[in-house]
Amino acid sequence: MIELESKSLVKVEDILQAFHQLKDVVAHTPLQRNDILSTRYQADIYLKREDLQHVRSFKLRGAYYKIASIEEQARKNSVVCASAGNHAQGVAYACAALAIRGTIFMPKTTPKQKVNQVRMFGGSFVDIRLEGDTFDDSAAAATVFATEQGAEFIHPFDDPDVIAGQGTVAVEILHELEGPVDYILASVGGGGLIAGVSTYTKSISPTTKVIGVEPSGAASMAEAFQQGQPVPLRSIDKFVDGAAVKCAGAQTFTIAKHFVDDLLAVPEGKVCTTILEMYNQHAIVVEPAGALPIAALDLVADDIRGKQVVVIISGGNNDISRMQEIKEKSLLYEGYLHYFLVKFPQRAGALRQFLHDVLGPEDDITTFEYTKKNNKESGPALIGIELHDPDDYEALIARFEHNGFEYKAVNTDSLLFELLI
Repeated sequence: MIELESKSLVKVEDILQAFHQLKDVVAHTPLQRNDILSTRYQADIYLKREDLQHVRSFKLRGAYYKIASIEEQARKNSVVCASAGNHAQGVAYACAALAIRGTIFMPKTTPKQKVNQVRMFGGSFVDIRLEGDTFDDSAAAATVFATEQGAEFIHPFDDPDVIAGQGTVAVEILHELEGPVDYILASVGGGGLIAGVSTYTKSISPTTKVIGVEPSGAASMAEAFQQGQPVPLRSIDKFVDGAAVKCAGAQTFTIAKHFVDDLLAVPEGKVCTTILEMYNQHAIVVEPAGALPIAALDLVADDIRGKQVVVIISGGNNDISRMQEIKEKSLLYEGYLHYFLVKFPQRAGALRQFLHDVLGPEDDITTFEYTKKNNKESGPALIGIELHDPDDYEALIARFEHNGFEYKAVNTDSLLFELLI
C-alpha cells in the first residue's frame, strides 16, 4: 500500500471511516458496464453512475460527511458554503437532514435548475445568495460572510473531510468490480473527487492508472502541476460550471500531484457533443462536468484497448434550457456550424443568388440577421450556416468567392465571435 507521510493529508483509514458513516445516508450508485462504449473502444467500460445519487452528483458524500463530522459546532454556529451548484445541493440536503441552518453562496451564472434544486433539498433550513460570476467570486463572498457571522465554512473541495467523503466513490468501485481495474477517469474542478479517489485507489490498487479530466477553458489543476503549486488562472470559460474553478485547492493539488497519473483537457465543444451522445445513444442525462471523462476516452483510446476502465459520471444536473446552447457548441466544435458576415451586392436578386449558388443543396441557414437597424440592405448580414458535412466547408468558401460575395468568417475571429455570437 502507498502511504503519504504528511499527517495533514487524507489516509485510507479516513476514507473508510467516511464510507461507514455514509453507507446509510448516500446511495450506493450503480457501476454499469456500457456495451456501446465497450464496443467502440474495444475495452470493458464501466460507468459509475453518480448522476443517480440523491442530489444527482457525488458532492453529497463530502458535504454530508464534513457537516456530520462537526455537527455540534455546525448546529451552534450554522454553516456556510460557496458552490457552482452540486456542492450547494449536498450541503442543502445535509442541512435539512440534520436540521442545521445554512447559507449558500452561488455564482450568478449558475443554471436556474441547480438553484431550484438547492431550494428543494434545503427547504427552510437554507438561505441562497447569488454573488459574482464565478465560483471563486462566490467563495470570496462566502468566506467574508463566514468570518463576520462566525459560521462554519464547508469548503467544496479543499478540506480533508470533504476529500475523504468523495473518496468513498472509489471504495464502492473497488469493492464491486471483479478483476483488476486498469484505469479510472474522473472529472477535475477544484480537485476533491480526484484527490479522494486517487488516494484510496493507489493505496489499494497501485497499478490502476488514475486520470483526471479538466475542461480546456478552466484547466487549473494542470496549471498547478506545471507551476508546482496552485495558481489562479487569469480567466476561465465558465461553461462547464461544475468544473470551472480558477484555482485548484492546495490540499487537493498535493494529493493529486502524488497519486494522479495524468491530467487531460477536453474542449468545451467536445463536452457538448458527448452530452448529446449520452442522451441520444444511452438515455443518460449528464451535466457538462459529468461528461468530461467520457469525452476523454477518445484521448486514451489506444491505451485502454483490452483494458478494464471505470469512468465516473460525476453528476447529472443539466438544465434542459441549456440544450440549444449545448447543441450549438457541439455543431461549432464538430465543424458543422459556421457564421459569416456577408455584404450583399446592391442589385436585385442578390439574396436569391446566394441561396441558389452559394448555399449547398443540403445546407441550412440557422441565423439571418442584418447588422444595421437602419438601411439594413446597405449593411452586412450575419448568417449562420449548418453544413451537411464538415468537409463541405472549403467548397462553400470557394462558392462565396466564385460568386463575388464579400464575407468575413466569424468562427475564426475570436473577438468578432464573442461580440456577435
